[in-house]
Amino acid sequence: MEKVKLLGTWPSPIVKRVVWGLKLKGIEYEITYEDHANKSPQLLKYNPVYKKAPVLVHNEIPICDSLVILEYIDETWKDASPFLPQDPLLRANERFWAKYSDEQVLPAVYGYFRKQGKDQEEARETTLAHLKRVEQLLNKNNFLSGERVGFLDLAFGWLADYSRPLEVVSGVKLLDEDSFPKLCAWRNKFLEIPAVHESWPDQETLIARFQKSKQTLFG
Repeated sequence: MEKVKLLGTWPSPIVKRVVWGLKLKGIEYEITYEDHANKSPQLLKYNPVYKKAPVLVHNEIPICDSLVILEYIDETWKDASPFLPQDPLLRANERFWAKYSDEQVLPAVYGYFRKQGKDQEEARETTLAHLKRVEQLLNKNNFLSGERVGFLDLAFGWLADYSRPLEVVSGVKLLDEDSFPKLCAWRNKFLEIPAVHESWPDQETLIARFQKSKQTLFG
């Protein structure tokens, strides 16, 4: 019998993308929430290099890094809901934009919400430029990976899941339907997917958590 464990932190959007992937594949798993300020022996054992979550442990073999984990899940459980396309060029393209999500868009968006005054206005231009590129990826498709949710949607899922709670708590609007009609439509469709919608923490829980830690988030 296969045993699947996930070491995560909440409310980490990077961990949640792995949760969504497991749910989309219908994989049974158990999750342990880690505290990065007080790392457990289990986390240090399974990820001695980076010493952080997420870590997927499959039959006692650890796999680290959320995007690597998603590819591992896709390759190991091939029969249900493939994440990546079969064509090598298309697969490479999705990997490229997934990396862009984590290295460019995510820090820009988070930095935008954290900054204030002139610094925030400067950060806004950079952030909007990144989001316009993501908007263009949708073209005429419902999802970033095409007509069905896939690897790229999971990679950018943090944007759908966290943008509205951050807007509510900060009082700063980022995604509006006039500027980003496709991204807003994608966000709504993505959040309606059962594997996403049923995942904890939900939007209201995120808002409550962000309100509680507002000074840390936006200080």
